[in-house]
Amino acid sequence: MNLVTGYFRELRQGAWDGWNRFWFSPSDPATLGLLRILAGAMLFYTHLVWTLGLEDFFGNSHPWLTREAISALPGHATTKWSYFYLIDSPAMLWCVHIAALIVFALLTIGLWSRVMSILAFIASVSYIHRASLAQFGLDDTNVMLAMYLMVGPSGAAYSVDRWLKRRRKHRELAIETSIGANLAVRLIQVHMCVVYLFSGIGKLVGDPWWDGTAIWGAVANLEYQSVDMTWLGRHPWIMAILTHVTVFWETFYCALIWPRLARPIMLAIAVALHLSIGAFLGMWTFGLAMLIGNAAFISPWVVRRVIEGKSHASSGLMQLAGTTKETHDQAPKRQKNLERAGR
Repeated sequence: MNLVTGYFRELRQGAWDGWNRFWFSPSDPATLGLLRILAGAMLFYTHLVWTLGLEDFFGNSHPWLTREAISALPGHATTKWSYFYLIDSPAMLWCVHIAALIVFALLTIGLWSRVMSILAFIASVSYIHRASLAQFGLDDTNVMLAMYLMVGPSGAAYSVDRWLKRRRKHRELAIETSIGANLAVRLIQVHMCVVYLFSGIGKLVGDPWWDGTAIWGAVANLEYQSVDMTWLGRHPWIMAILTHVTVFWETFYCALIWPRLARPIMLAIAVALHLSIGAFLGMWTFGLAMLIGNAAFISPWVVRRVIEGKSHASSGLMQLAGTTKETHDQAPKRQKNLERAGR
């Protein structure tokens, strides 16, 4: 009986410790800083496009979709809030739109990052709630990324905020690990797993995904066709392989993205899949937005090595250690521990 009790006690403690390590371990904010830059740039571009039909989509004088029509849509009666409903004049509409673009630009460069991340989330939600029938997966991904950027210190790396702080102190700054940086990235990671899992399960309901013809249905659709891929009709085995690989990858993404050895393969498939969606189906912004979400699985030490170079990454490790006395024998162990914490 004591063995059984001890087993469950150890199991409970192990689960609790693992939960805390996963969510609440301090992390290098490099990955979150990269996500801020990429997500901010995507928010700026996709909302800049609204400028072409701003008054038609968001105005209250003669819009394509009135507030009454939106309220009549299922689930929209009282649950969809947008500050665009408070704007009456075209001049004010343009002022608010330009202000939102400035917010997205400041978020991208990392100036007043905490405040800008909150304002960016409010703005992006207001846009999609006002233009409800124009909302697609791209908009959902944009809002998801904006929401989680509010959680952590997204301006702690690769930002104007960081640069200004360094100038004030007149010295190089040590890497400031934080629980918030880890929590924000973990939330994006888990959210991406949920998105792909339900996407894979949804595909399993359709017969074309079982008989291997779903890819053909996509490339042969003239509405989305950017490149003529109808030649695949002469090679049904290629379409079958692509179809089944897509379903398998999406369904098991939530399990295979976490192991260190499987992660590069899963991310490589993500790049191939979403770039193909952009190149062959014309949905570039959606494909790139999903790749930004996948970037949450890039470890901070990899981000620093790519952006700053190997020598700068090594310097960052020394600063994070808080000492210049670390020997060459100790440095590899320090880097290994950091890589494990950033997974």
